[in-house]
Amino acid sequence: MRIKRIILALVLVASPFLCIIISAFLGRYPLSPVEIFHAIADRLSGVAPDVGSNIVWEIRLPRAILGSMVGASLAVSGTALQGLFRNPLVSSGMLGVSAGAGFGAALAIVLFHNTFMIYLFAFLFGILAVALSYTIGRIYDTAPVIMLVLGGVIVSSIFAALLSLIKYIADPYNDLPAIVFWLMGSLSSASYKSIMISSAPMLAGFTGLMFMRWRINVLSMGDREARSMGLNITLDRAVVIVCTTLATAGAVCVSGIIGWVGLVIPHIGRIIAGNDNRVLLPVSMSLGACFLVLIDNLGRIVTGGEIPLSILTAIIGGPFFVYLLKKTKGGGW
Repeated sequence: MRIKRIILALVLVASPFLCIIISAFLGRYPLSPVEIFHAIADRLSGVAPDVGSNIVWEIRLPRAILGSMVGASLAVSGTALQGLFRNPLVSSGMLGVSAGAGFGAALAIVLFHNTFMIYLFAFLFGILAVALSYTIGRIYDTAPVIMLVLGGVIVSSIFAALLSLIKYIADPYNDLPAIVFWLMGSLSSASYKSIMISSAPMLAGFTGLMFMRWRINVLSMGDREARSMGLNITLDRAVVIVCTTLATAGAVCVSGIIGWVGLVIPHIGRIIAGNDNRVLLPVSMSLGACFLVLIDNLGRIVTGGEIPLSILTAIIGGPFFVYLLKKTKGGGW
């Protein structure tokens, strides 16, 4: 058993790095494996970079690294929320973070036309949306799960309406295409700067959820059982929501809205690791990182242009989710 855990841990850590390395070899600009190895060696040895080195180090690797972080964030957030709400159809955007971030990004595009302000507004409005959802859920002091879900639905609807208003008044030649492209999700703006900006909230969310894994197990048993085991369910639920919000908002602010990752990946993780969140959360992080990096690679190379990520995740994730339902016969939860 100990050897199996060690092997599983090594595979979980190595898989995202392997996907990132593979990404360095994929792209529309042709680079042979020899040129890529030379580009890596030249940068490490301090040689002046050429075109190949810049493509590998400034475009492909930052994009793959950011994609792995975003995929891991969305997957682990979806897994934690599915356990918290005891609902296999919950995703990382259930509490309105995606809708709030979408409105914030659209507002920043119209007002500022500045990448940093887009990141900032998307992050802050994502946080605000979840705070409003939780406030609505606290209409009853016990904050029952159904009230939190209803709060998320209400807040998402409000921000969706506000986003429609922004799109209606936006400049149709400049602002509106930028808003639509951002909402479809993309890693085209990936850079080491964007990685640094988004890494703090995502890492904070990761860390918090890793410490809360066993508590999520208990919370998934129901309020009565969790309370009988001595948990402060209101506080623990709030901590889990804060951690998932930080991870999701940090991801969405730099990548746009990417669906299905937080819904499908947790189910794949359960097939591999079972329902124990102590194992399931790390497995989902690794699977989510690999999945989004591979999807991004597919979007870059399948056509001459770039296919937005949310389109590919829906095309692939939807049928695959149906396959999972058939395979598990609705069980396994």
